[in-house]
This record gives sequence, structure tokens and C-alpha cells, in this order.
Amino acid sequence: MASAMANIEALKGTHRELKTRMEKSVEDFRSYLLSARTGRANVHMLDHVRVDYYGTDTPVAQMGQVSTPEPTMILVQPYDMSMIGAIEKAIRTSGNGLNPMSDGKVVRVPVPPMTEERRKEVVKQLNKTLEDHKTAVRNIRRDGNEQIKKAAKDKLISADDEKRANEEVQQLTDAEIKRIEELFKAKEKEIMTV
Repeated sequence: MASAMANIEALKGTHRELKTRMEKSVEDFRSYLLSARTGRANVHMLDHVRVDYYGTDTPVAQMGQVSTPEPTMILVQPYDMSMIGAIEKAIRTSGNGLNPMSDGKVVRVPVPPMTEERRKEVVKQLNKTLEDHKTAVRNIRRDGNEQIKKAAKDKLISADDEKRANEEVQQLTDAEIKRIEELFKAKEKEIMTV
């Protein structure tokens, strides 16, 4: 779809900025979904787990090599063996419902099958994050509409241009929210499938 805003000199930057910000919100949601727990082991499940590494909150993936040697096991091989206890503790207290074990060399994280209750809990959590990201996209829309209104008030664009630009911002918003909802539905189906 050709952009009406991109052809209006006063709104060129606005269109580009809104699209970029909305896409960033969708990508942020996509990366959040990667770390959401499903019934299978996935290296991204530890993406949000942080370890206190000499006073710095460091992602587990930067603390060692993370792999999934089998569908129900995540393996973390620390680069610094003295951090094995801290990695184990960070995973245990992360709220993912995981119970890591170490043998002094590697941290094994068994991924137990999810109960129906836990599946519903994860979907509920994802739904809250979905709403947060939809709100973020709507806030970006509001910013865009304010920029358009200001351009019209400053007589940089005509009333027709303002109307077209507002419609385009709404279409962009609807499209990005639809993308977020489709990502959520696919993940929900993945989580609820036993």
C-alpha cells in the first residue's frame, strides 16, 4: 500500500518514525514469546534470567553456553566455573518453575511437562504482555495523531491531508495490532497443545 503520508513533505518523517516504533513493539513481543515456556526445552526460556556477575546483572546466555541436548533438558556450561552456583540460583528463583541441578561442571535444567494449570497460567501471563504491547502501539498512534494535528494547526498540511494521514495511522495501528494478536494466538496454541 502506497503511503499518503510519505508523499506529504511535512509528514514524511512522522510516517517513518511511527512505522519503526510500531515494528519495534511487535519485535519486542516476538522476542518475549520466544522465552515463554512451552512443554519443550528451548534455549530462549532462559533469555530473561539474569545472574549477578560481580555486581552486574548478566543474561545466562552470556555466562555460558546454553544448549538443549534433548527435548526435556536445557544444559548450561559456564565459562567461569566459580559462577555455577549463582547460575543455578538465578534459574531456580526466576519464576519459570524450573529446578536446575549442577555437578560442578554443568547446570542441567530439566523441563518438566507442563500441567494444565501451568499452561493456563503462562497463557494468562502472555495475554497481559499482549495487552501491554497493544497499548504501546496505541500510544504510538496517539503520538502520530498529535504530530498530524500540529502540522495541520501550523498550516503545513491541508484538512484533507490531515484526514488521510489520520486514516493511514489507524490502518498502520490496526495492522500492527493484528500481527501481535496472530503471534499470540500461535504461541497460545503451541502452549495449550499437549
